[in-house]
Amino acid sequence: MMWSTTSLPVFRRFVGAVAAGMALAATSGCTVPADAVTGISVSADGHLLGVMMVCGHQIDGATLYVDSDDVNKQVTVGSWTADRPLTQGLATWTLDSPAAGWTATRSLAPLTAKTTYALYGWTKDNSSSAGSISFTLADRDQLTPGQVRYDSVSDNGDESAITVSVAEFKAKACQNT
Repeated sequence: MMWSTTSLPVFRRFVGAVAAGMALAATSGCTVPADAVTGISVSADGHLLGVMMVCGHQIDGATLYVDSDDVNKQVTVGSWTADRPLTQGLATWTLDSPAAGWTATRSLAPLTAKTTYALYGWTKDNSSSAGSISFTLADRDQLTPGQVRYDSVSDNGDESAITVSVAEFKAKACQNT
């Protein structure tokens, strides 16, 4: 029988480094590419609207959830599937009532103050997604019809929520996807 001259602490560090490297490799390539931009707006009668600018591939639906760093607190509060895949262009739909061209796969739960929500778009096959927008009811209350709140990405990669006209959202949202 042959005994190794490597000490147990050195061996444990090596095994730990290999395990950490494998975990990093397993998760680093698993993100779904963003090929659309999600925003929110309000209708003339005050209904919350989902707004999606599809830049390339397609989007099949959208989900609204409680935005939290704690995965256990990320609760879905609404989910919608488009009747037909959304392709390049602008799509809007009401989140709190039935919308033409959309099926609520989970009807919108009542939203509460001081809670941050996030809306994002997805595909059934996870081939692409839409960047999300986080918002509170106070953010929603600052919107007027014809405005869209979305996360804009600057040339240096910084993200910030901005509010623009629907026309500007349509013209600029895909520039940094």
